[in-house]
Amino acid sequence: MPFIYKGFLYFIRRFHLNVPCVKIIPMKEFTSCKQATESCMQTGTFAVAHLYKEEKTMDMHIHDCCEIYFSISGGKQFLIDNRFYTIAPGDVFAINQYESHYLTQIDSMVHERIVISVHPDYVKTLSRGRTDLGECFSKRGPGFSHRISLSREQQQRFLYLVNKICADRDYAGEIMEEAAFMELMVLINSAFHGKKAKSGQKNANSAYNGQVDEILTHINRNIANQITIAGLAEKFFLSESYICRIFKSATGTTINKYITARRISIAKSLLDSGVGVQEVYEQSGFTDYSGFFKAFTKAVGISPKKYSQCSIK
Repeated sequence: MPFIYKGFLYFIRRFHLNVPCVKIIPMKEFTSCKQATESCMQTGTFAVAHLYKEEKTMDMHIHDCCEIYFSISGGKQFLIDNRFYTIAPGDVFAINQYESHYLTQIDSMVHERIVISVHPDYVKTLSRGRTDLGECFSKRGPGFSHRISLSREQQQRFLYLVNKICADRDYAGEIMEEAAFMELMVLINSAFHGKKAKSGQKNANSAYNGQVDEILTHINRNIANQITIAGLAEKFFLSESYICRIFKSATGTTINKYITARRISIAKSLLDSGVGVQEVYEQSGFTDYSGFFKAFTKAVGISPKKYSQCSIK
């Protein structure tokens, strides 16, 4: 049985939905986020991955494509930029190409989700008139939330459209896939419009969350300046070992890895807006070009200069 169909049946059983039996034929879906991301960037469109097991835990990272993350099993937690979110079954997260993110509370439990990688230029070509299908990725006001909690009916519709996208067809396959994808984006953006703006939910399980939230806020307000663990410890009247421990406990990543990921996220945004490489590394908080070059190339896969040239094209 195709695994996307299994996920669909999981929701039917879980929520006792009265849905007629639908025959689903599998297509070229992926079994890792990395494969889906690479395919998305190569085709300039989108790619679907349906995942059950944990891949190798990634550090705080950024993709060149946008990401729609749909949780089937829930039970995890997201750190996106400086916002914490608990993950419940049926939650959708819209993450753009500039937002660093990290899935925390990784363990050996089954973690089922559907991840759709979307090329940012592709969704622009699908938008019409006043309808911006990329709005869920671009509207980032003070009170916005990456999380969209779908109703049971919307969850059912989401899974139906994913199965429709992944159906194998002999005729007009690309047209049908694109039509189903557009309908999926309409569903997500309609839910995004319909919800009240809420700030990211903080980690209710961490006793240190109040302190860590203050640390995250301080880091993001001062990201262009020099930030050290010693300086943070002094600022918050904590020992260096203690501040490192509570940050890792709450976020799942280290302070230095978080700072680097946020700076690379800012650098990508500046390069895409046409700012020169020299100005970018200074404005994003790196103290020397060599360190910036190494960190950017490792995270993005190409040098800052090459990325800038690709952005201009």
